[in-house]
Amino acid sequence: MSAYSQAPSLTGEHVRLEQLTPAHEEDLRAACADGELWKLWYTSVPEPSGIAAQISGHLAAQAAGERAPWAVVDTRSGRAIGVTTYLGLAPEHKRLEIGHTWYAGSAQGTLVNAEAKYLLLTRAIEELQVHRVEWRVHWFNNRSRAAVEKLGAKLDGVLRKHTILANGTVRDTCVYSLIDDDWPTARFALEHRLGLL
Repeated sequence: MSAYSQAPSLTGEHVRLEQLTPAHEEDLRAACADGELWKLWYTSVPEPSGIAAQISGHLAAQAAGERAPWAVVDTRSGRAIGVTTYLGLAPEHKRLEIGHTWYAGSAQGTLVNAEAKYLLLTRAIEELQVHRVEWRVHWFNNRSRAAVEKLGAKLDGVLRKHTILANGTVRDTCVYSLIDDDWPTARFALEHRLGLL
């Protein structure tokens, strides 16, 4: 297993990212029910009954060296409130993607995403020495697009008619990136936002 597909614990003030395991299933069922996230037609969050299959899928992809999956745990409650992963792993090109991310509805609009991304970007750029971190977001997922842009990522382009979703709609995919040259300023902005300065 390459370092890119490992999911070590990463801890901040608000969240702890820990290796996703079947033990997170109960918490994640409650988290995805918080806001009925599966009803958002432009995302791929499973219904509560599909959480076990999602966990199994992430772990199988990790075993194949294709993904690093984390449970996002609220440090106050100790409960998992979401999932995030590294995927699109390309160590030979010093590139990876952050995706398959979702949070309980009550965690959205808080510092959870900012801190989780701060931890993931710090690991990717400072520890793994990647040159490029990508995000791929549905054109109509305005909330996620705004969150990615708020991190300092730039829109590289839009892949038109890129993916056919399970509901039959065709997704235009927005490709964003944050490169290592962007990181000093992006890190400063995130640290300011998180009250770390």
